[in-house]
Amino acid sequence: MSGGFGFPFGCVAAVVAVVPADLAGATAHPWYALVTLGPVVLLTVFWSSVTAAIGVAVVAWALDSGFVLGRAGELSFDAASALAAAVLGAAVVLGFLARRRPRVPVWVPTPRRPAEVAIRRPDLTGVG
Repeated sequence: MSGGFGFPFGCVAAVVAVVPADLAGATAHPWYALVTLGPVVLLTVFWSSVTAAIGVAVVAWALDSGFVLGRAGELSFDAASALAAAVLGAAVVLGFLARRRPRVPVWVPTPRRPAEVAIRRPDLTGVG
């Protein structure tokens, strides 16, 4: 993604991802939010820059810590928020490694040259 849209796009995607997780019951089961926020961070680092993905991971952690683990946007700093930070950090690292992996070269055979075919002309000189 070019033009510096990785961070804003990732932040909007994180907000969009945390809303269904919260509606599905992420306050009772906090891993619901990590299941939706992890791929957002992973895809952001794969499609955009690493710095944009780190920023999106911080915003995703703040959404998880403030609205899923905590209430009313108050950040909570406990074992669950540390686990969420570790999961989102692992998504950044995994996306970076997936982006840096060497591409498998595709073998394309070289075109063959057409065989030289000798043209045999019939002998038209005499009948008989």
